[in-house]
Order: sequence, then structure tokens, then C-alpha cells
Amino acid sequence: MSNGFDSRKDKWIKLNVGGEIFMTTRTTLCRDPQSFLCRLCQDDPDLNSDKDETGAYLIDRDPCYFAPVLNYLRHGKLVINKNLAEEGVLEEAEFYNITELIKLVRERLYERDAKQSQVHTKNVYRVLQCSEEELTQMVSTMSDGWNFEQLVNIGSSYKYSSEDRAEFLCVVSKQCPTVVNGHCNEPTDRGKVLQQRGSRM
Repeated sequence: MSNGFDSRKDKWIKLNVGGEIFMTTRTTLCRDPQSFLCRLCQDDPDLNSDKDETGAYLIDRDPCYFAPVLNYLRHGKLVINKNLAEEGVLEEAEFYNITELIKLVRERLYERDAKQSQVHTKNVYRVLQCSEEELTQMVSTMSDGWNFEQLVNIGSSYKYSSEDRAEFLCVVSKQCPTVVNGHCNEPTDRGKVLQQRGSRM
């Protein structure tokens, strides 16, 4: 009877991580046979492991970041609390040499960074009013990503002489980034000039 009790007792491992006690099984810690934790509970002679007065293995690491590592070994899923940084979990996974967890956290970091780096664009339209003479000058300044959409002859608005001065409405558009890495982009100088011309309408 005592042998059965000792056998069950031997399955449980106590860890003192940064002053916080964790209880788990030898099977859980050996999920990755090449990991530091598996070697630790197997009393690897190459590891210089100390124990506290209760017999718990002493590990000088942050207990907050150890919790998601241990939970991964328990159920194979990566669950990180919102108040923890993925980089911190990756550092712990690398310290304990848990190969699959390292891969999972790196994938999570890649997805996070890719999402933050997305450029959100919107189509901005401007309606510019100009005379026939001004039209040529405006064409020469149409750069910086602006494109012609439509040109409408609205006839003559001014009669300074016997000849009419043709007036045009020019519709231009541009795809403008609104958010890049969480920051709003300001229009360039040429973009501001076009916006000022459009304000004439």
C-alpha cells in the first residue's frame, strides 16, 4: 500500500519559480523531452539544480511568465493574458527550450506585427475650378499620387473682353494612407496645394 502511495507522490513535482510555488506532474514537464524542465525533473546530473526547504526545485525566473509556459505543457495551447507581453513569453520558452512553444509564440508575434503594419487607405476626391490658362499649370503640378477622374467644361464665368474665358471643373482623386503603425499620415506639401485649390469650390 505504501509503495502505491510513494509511486503517486513521485508523479508530482513542486517548482519554486521566483518565489511562487507551482504544482504539476512529471508527465506534464516531460511533454518536450529536450526541455530544461524535463531534464530538471529527471534529475539530470548536468543541471545544477537546488531545492528549497520544502523540496521544490528553485528556478530564478518570473512566475507571471512561467504560468503560460506551464499551461502550454498541460494542454498544448498558447494562452497569454492581456497584461503579459508575447516577447516575455517567448523569452521564457527559449529559456526552457520548449521547441513547439517557441514556434507558436513567434507565429503569434509575426501575426501581431503584420496586423499593426497594415496601411489603411481611403479615396480622397477634390474638385478644382480653373480657367483654360490655369489648366495647363495644374497639369504640371498633378503629381504626388493624384489622378484625373473627370474634366467638365462649365463655359464662361467671366467676360473681361469680347472673348469668353473657358472655365473647367477638374475632378481628381488619390489613395491616401490614413493609419500606418497606428499613426496618421499628414498630406504632403503638393497634396495641401491641391486641397487648397479644391477649397475654391
